[in-house]
Amino acid sequence: MDATDSTDSVDSVDSVDSAGSLALRPLTARSVVLSTLLGHHPPALPARALVRVGELFGTAEGTVRTALTRMVAGGDLEQRDGTYRLTERLLARQARQDDSRAPRTRAWSGGWEIAVVTAERRPAPERAALRQAMAALRLAELREGCWTRPANLVRDPAWPPVVAGQCALFTGAPEGDPAALAAGLWDLTGWARRARALEAALEALPGGPDRLAERFTVSAAVLRHLLADPVLPAPLLPADWPGERLRERYEDFDRDFRTLLLRHIGV
Repeated sequence: MDATDSTDSVDSVDSVDSAGSLALRPLTARSVVLSTLLGHHPPALPARALVRVGELFGTAEGTVRTALTRMVAGGDLEQRDGTYRLTERLLARQARQDDSRAPRTRAWSGGWEIAVVTAERRPAPERAALRQAMAALRLAELREGCWTRPANLVRDPAWPPVVAGQCALFTGAPEGDPAALAAGLWDLTGWARRARALEAALEALPGGPDRLAERFTVSAAVLRHLLADPVLPAPLLPADWPGERLRERYEDFDRDFRTLLLRHIGV
């Protein structure tokens, strides 16, 4: 099970109110297909299996098959002999999602990564590509054209061409309190509140095959949320940060959920 990219869906976003009540966005046929394939290794399944997942949400077979046809035409999927697989762009998305479940970090010495846009008169597609890349790299925009984050993540490769081609790259450290800077760059309170609500949703779901569609929806929401975790060093995080706890709880949940889902689709 996995979650679609924010650019892959026009569904409403997940939200949580001040009392901690969680509202999860609905999944379209397209979202269900992508979520299923992104969570499957290797990311390829026959049409009949994807139709079976759609049935969990009351989605008609014809609707799922229409979504598959459109996704092939749109370059999201490749089809061969009745089997659908992710294209290269979404394989990169799958790798980011896998990494979000177990982020690769390194010891933090206080340094920050800084990327400053130096390219001039960039066309809109280049600007959009840079913004998307920075989000995937978990950098925040300090001001227009200046992106930064603590240098505690393993970069492999160090910087993708879309960043290196538009930015000058530096390392440095803020003069003031780095924790205050981090709190201004990321909504840590909001992320933690949603993480706790998702953890409670995982705990509330029963074991066994009941409510499989609800399990699917909650699983997708957790994985979307983990992608938004800035993965900051511990000294920059508020007390009782729920990131690792949510990851651990999700791994326990996912083992059982995946077994049930594969049994349902007959794989």
